[in-house]
Amino acid sequence: MSDTHAATHTAGPTQASGLARVRMASLGAVTMLIIQYVLGMIYNLYGTPPTATKSIGLFSSPVLALHVIMSILLLVAAIMLLVRAVGARHGLTTLMSALGLIGIVAAGFAGLAFTSKGSAGASIGMAIAFAVSLACYVVIIFVLAPGSRSSRSSRSSRAVTT
Repeated sequence: MSDTHAATHTAGPTQASGLARVRMASLGAVTMLIIQYVLGMIYNLYGTPPTATKSIGLFSSPVLALHVIMSILLLVAAIMLLVRAVGARHGLTTLMSALGLIGIVAAGFAGLAFTSKGSAGASIGMAIAFAVSLACYVVIIFVLAPGSRSSRSSRSSRAVTT
């Protein structure tokens, strides 16, 4: 067996396992986004909202503190998911991961604007950015599902190289 054939032979399973890791990381991101959403709704219903003249501190209540901490963890998870998607060399997952990260960053900036001014625009900005990120990560989960066309093409490319 030549070195070229051996390198080609190992590329298929590595890409498949990389895509499986991207899919599981996307599931984790979806779970974190849902927890983040619930924390935001709890604070929205039971917390003290900021006004145009009075901002609130990011750690002014336990629920808001958890919301802020979760947003930092989400940012780290989204960056790691993008790195994994780039490493797996799958175009659609890389694009969706990048868009999901952009959505999380946008939601973070909207959240900072909301805590300082309490504007409805910042609140809807958080909601829209959340929806974009959630949709992106759900697309990744479905595209990389076992039996999907993307999953089959990964397996067929592996079969061709063996």
